[in-house]
Amino acid sequence: MGREAGYREYTAQDYEQFNHRIHDQVDILKKVIDRPEFGLSDICIGAELELYLMNEQSDVSPVNLQLLQRLQDDQFQPELNQFNLELNLTPVKAAGNPFSQMTKEMLIKFNYLWEVAEQINTRPLAVGILPTLKEKHLSNEYVTDLGRYRVLCRELLKQRGEPFHIKIEGQQESVDFFTPEVSVEGANTSFQVHLMTDKDKFANTFNAAQMTMPMAIAVAANSGVLLGKCLWHETRVVLFKQSIDNRMPDISGWRQPSRVTFGHGWVRKSAWELFSETVNLYEPIIPELSNEKLEVIQKGKVPKLAELNLHMGTTWPWNRAIYSNSGNGHLRIEFRALPAGPTALDMLANAAFSIGMAVGLEERIDEYMSRFPFRFAEYNFYRAAKRGLEATILWPQKYQNKPVEIPIKNVIDDMLQVANDGLNKLGVELAERDKYLNIIQRRFAIGITGATWTQNTLRHLRKSMNNDKACAKLLDMYFENQMEGHPVSEWECDWE
Repeated sequence: MGREAGYREYTAQDYEQFNHRIHDQVDILKKVIDRPEFGLSDICIGAELELYLMNEQSDVSPVNLQLLQRLQDDQFQPELNQFNLELNLTPVKAAGNPFSQMTKEMLIKFNYLWEVAEQINTRPLAVGILPTLKEKHLSNEYVTDLGRYRVLCRELLKQRGEPFHIKIEGQQESVDFFTPEVSVEGANTSFQVHLMTDKDKFANTFNAAQMTMPMAIAVAANSGVLLGKCLWHETRVVLFKQSIDNRMPDISGWRQPSRVTFGHGWVRKSAWELFSETVNLYEPIIPELSNEKLEVIQKGKVPKLAELNLHMGTTWPWNRAIYSNSGNGHLRIEFRALPAGPTALDMLANAAFSIGMAVGLEERIDEYMSRFPFRFAEYNFYRAAKRGLEATILWPQKYQNKPVEIPIKNVIDDMLQVANDGLNKLGVELAERDKYLNIIQRRFAIGITGATWTQNTLRHLRKSMNNDKACAKLLDMYFENQMEGHPVSEWECDWE
């Protein structure tokens, strides 16, 4: 969705032409991937960080376009809502110390952003969901005034035909409301990590990423508060799914697949299956046509496949296949489930753990999948999002003859070694592996994530002040800790 689109009504012919293009391009993609030289380059890692903008009163600051004008830095980009901004980090080689390089760049960019934002009384913040967010902020009044976002809101609502139902139940608190506004999706901010992947290993690596995602999200959870309520540990997961669910049941009760999805099954052979699946399961919603002439393929060039990439960007799987025509072309896995925050060190530790698990498990993934139906992995994902480190999940056991639920902490403990092996396989230096995986190990050992810290701190603050003041105080404390930069496992806990 990074491509701009004019705000206009689309005709039946627009949809027909676009549909023909994406079907043609997915066939072309198969041939491009099959080229011997495709993907022959150093493995790189990249990331995108979505940020909140808040004012001095810890309320949202809807100034992203104004801020971008002042920043004059293409690495910063707008997001759906006016109080969100995105930072695109420079891709780095996986071998060596990639996470330290990305941490350094993130801090440099964040400090520059802070200096510029301060001039307009705005504070940037990396958090999965802003604790002080109000329902009034989740309206189209706050949607960034760019064509692609206006079109997205209009088309998703048009397909659904009635308001979206947001119903989320935590352990003791809940929210339940209807909204016609797609802008609710903008309440979610994430740290989206990209891993270039060997085309011949893509299926195994992607399946391993799917299987291990619950462990990553449980230990990374940082979206525990929405509209002043303590809900899921990673509330983004359920909110995102409900906020753009454009499906309506037909007369038989059957519904189209959700555009926000964990997936539809294990990948069997190649990445191409995921592109074909998206083309054949989801209607186009933004039929913008490019001027690309696909004759470039006959000249040996790598095509952009702009329509196909645009269509892929209008579905939101938690792990997404990405095609790029850069260089000889390559494939990436985009890990989309990780939240923004709490600190740069925490986010890059989450990236290291996620990537390490996927690569470390890829060679053994067949033996896991033979004992582990895809629906079990999906079950684990939502269970981990809801309960975090307190979750129990289904996991393959030795001498198993039926599914067994075990504490997710037990699996995370085992996966730390798997992640270390995976990072070693990518050529990540020992000191780098130790530095970032120790952050995960410490967080897991004491049971403190961004979500547990914010939920427990909010409950403690409520004892001496009303909920609005408690949320504002919580956010000030969170902001101070984030600026100091220490991992969340080292933050002071008044409630202990």
